[in-house]
This record gives sequence, structure tokens and C-alpha cells, in this order.
Amino acid sequence: MALLVAGAFFMEILDATIITPAIPRIADSFGVQAVDVNIAISAYLVTVAVLIPASGWMADRFGIRRVFIAAIAVFTLASIGCALAVSLPVLVVMRVMQGIGGAMMVPVGRLAVLRFSDKSELVRVIALLTWPALAAPVLAPVIGGGIATVGSWRWIFIVNIPIGIIGFLLARKLVRGDPAPTTRPLDWRGMLGLGVGIAAALIGLEYIRVSGTDWLVLGVWAAVAVVAASAALRHLLTSPSPLVQLRVLRVRTLRITVSAGSLYRLVITAVPFLLPLQFQLEFGWSPLAAGLMVAALFAGNLTIKPTTTPLMRRFGIRRVLLVNGVLSVGWFALLTTLGPGMPVWLIAVILYVSGALRSIGFTAYNSLAFSEVDGDDLTHANTLNAAVQELAAGLGIAVAAVLLSLFTSYAVTFAVLGVVLALTLVETLRLPRDAGSAVV
Repeated sequence: MALLVAGAFFMEILDATIITPAIPRIADSFGVQAVDVNIAISAYLVTVAVLIPASGWMADRFGIRRVFIAAIAVFTLASIGCALAVSLPVLVVMRVMQGIGGAMMVPVGRLAVLRFSDKSELVRVIALLTWPALAAPVLAPVIGGGIATVGSWRWIFIVNIPIGIIGFLLARKLVRGDPAPTTRPLDWRGMLGLGVGIAAALIGLEYIRVSGTDWLVLGVWAAVAVVAASAALRHLLTSPSPLVQLRVLRVRTLRITVSAGSLYRLVITAVPFLLPLQFQLEFGWSPLAAGLMVAALFAGNLTIKPTTTPLMRRFGIRRVLLVNGVLSVGWFALLTTLGPGMPVWLIAVILYVSGALRSIGFTAYNSLAFSEVDGDDLTHANTLNAAVQELAAGLGIAVAAVLLSLFTSYAVTFAVLGVVLALTLVETLRLPRDAGSAVV
């Protein structure tokens, strides 16, 4: 069962970014600007973020087995829809459906494995569930770029179909978990308010263009976003059973992780979206070449992993975040120098180190998040942090697309993102020197 769930995780994580190297080909197919395709990635990530808090309730209400099997079915059917999409709006709708399936697969599958594994097997089981998150980001740009180079971008989604069918059949035999008696209601008002607010914000961002912004339409969507988000926030603060428990933000380390950590993730997630576009549209590389180069970024992310915990133990989380933040801002300055005439090996080195810094930052923030959270608050903190991080990733791609549309320059876009990243240092400085010492 752990192998099955790990395979489902791999497919879900892979599909989050696998289409990035194929964006120019998708844009040509639909007759739109390449930067406009960002919405197909953001819609997926944001859908996952909004629905993650509801996954636990669904597992209790309908049973782990039913929800996980249904999630695989929805994800597979949505993949068929993505492959057959005739326009960008249709692709976006199908990506939202994929996000619905992915939001149920990941947390419910993890719950199934952890709940039905013996204590003696937990270490091995957790290791199995960890490898997709490490391997998928490295393979995604290579696989996506390779498929887009030798064939149609639609095959990126077609390969999910046999995997999904096999997973569906195995899940019916292997996954357990019946409905649990629960009186906890699902907070539909909170979920609907957040969903409408976030969706309106994403749609509004799509109307910001250097060639001419429709300010009236942008204003309408912005107003909808503000009203819906404000109503949702007020509801979450007053409801006896909110979708997301905001009171856990009273814990300072968690609050700073949610604020600075999500801003950090927003900026860092924009880089793997921008690089394949730059390599193909500015450098003239093939999707495969672009994907292979972006893989260097995630290779740095993967290979530095064994040293991140010793770094935090030796120097403390606060100091690691400060030094890593300063170096990351400096590395964004290096990204502004990328150009077609730069040696390939030097580009690879810049991206590799950028990936290593990215990994250190993510690990430090993830370790800090729950260092001072105890008891029942741990479940709420985990749900809130997971949802916010997914949301930040989706918004990061949307913001990067807006910046690129406004400045029409990759160098300026990277420079602005570097300035935004520097803002995280302000929050980091507010941490006590021994922040996170309980977990490292």
C-alpha cells in the first residue's frame, strides 16, 4: 500500500510542473502568448491548496478507501480531458479537476499508510513516501521537455492514463479505511469564500498586460477577491468549526513561517516557471534542452538535502535562514545575468547552487513551522501550513507571469523577485536566536 501511495504522490507532484518546459508548444497550439499558459499551472496548485483542508473531513465522512480510489479516478479522467483540450480555458478547467483529484490523493493516501502501518515499519514507510517529493521535481522538466521535443505536448497527460488505471485497480485491493463516526461538519462557507477570493485574484492578474490593462475588469475582479476573502477571514475567525483554524497563528514561529515562508516559496517557485520560457523563447533551445538545464536546479535541491539538518544543528535555524536569505538574494542578481552567450556549464552551476539554497530555505522553514506547536494544535497547524505553501506556489507562478508581461524582460523580472525575497529577511530578524532549537 505504501508503494501504491508513493506512486500516486509521484504522479501528483510530477503533474504540478511537468508542463512547464512544454509551455511554448501549448501556447502555439492554442494561439496564445506563452506567458498566458501560467494559469494552467497556477489553477492546479491553487485548487490543491483550497481543498487540502477538506481532505481530512472527506476521509472521515466517506472512508479513506473510497476517497483515495475516487481521487485516482478523478485525476485520471482529468488527465484525459487535458490531453483532449481544444483551448486554454478547457485546459485550465481540466487542470482544476486534476487539482481536485490531487488534493484528495496526497493527504488521504498518506493518512491511509500511516494509520494502517505498524510502529516498527513507520521509518521505512515514511522513507517510501518521501522519495516522490525528492525525485519528481528533478524528473518533471526532463520528462516534460523530452515529450514536447519528440512528440505532442498532449502525451504529457496521456502517460497518466495507464498509470491511473493500474493505480485504480490496485487501490481497490490494497487500500483500507471505512467511514468514521463523526459529527464534525464541513465548513462549506469557509471553503467557498476562500475559493472564490483566490480564483478572482488569479483571474484579475491575467488582465494585467503591458500592451494595455483593462482596468475596469481588473477592478471588478479585485473587488470580488477582496470581498470574498474578507468574508471568509471573518467567518474563519468566528466559526466554531472553521475550515482552517487561524488561532494557531498565535505561535510566533508558525506565524513567521506562514508569512515569510510563504513569501519565500512564492518567489522561489517562480524560477522553474521562468527559466524554461527564457531558454526556449530567448535562447532558442529545444524543450528537452531547457528541461535538462532546469533539472540542474532540482539536482542541487536534492543533493544538498543530507547536509541541511547538520547545518541547522550547528548554526541554528535563525542564522541559517538569515545567511541563506542573503545568499539567495545575491543569486537572484546572478540570474539577471543569464544570456544566450553564457557558457552552458556556467548556467548549470548557477542553477545548481540556486537549487541548493532553495532546499536549505525550504527545510529550515519546514523545521521551524511546528517547533513550538503542541497537542491538538499540531493538526490545525499542519493543515494551515500545507494549504498556505501550496497557495504560495500557485500565486508565485501567476505573479511571475504578470511581472514578465509588464517588464517583457527576464532580467528585470528576476531582479524584482530578488527584491521581494529580501523582504523575508525582515521577518527572520524578528525570530529569537534559539528559534526552532527544540526540533534540531
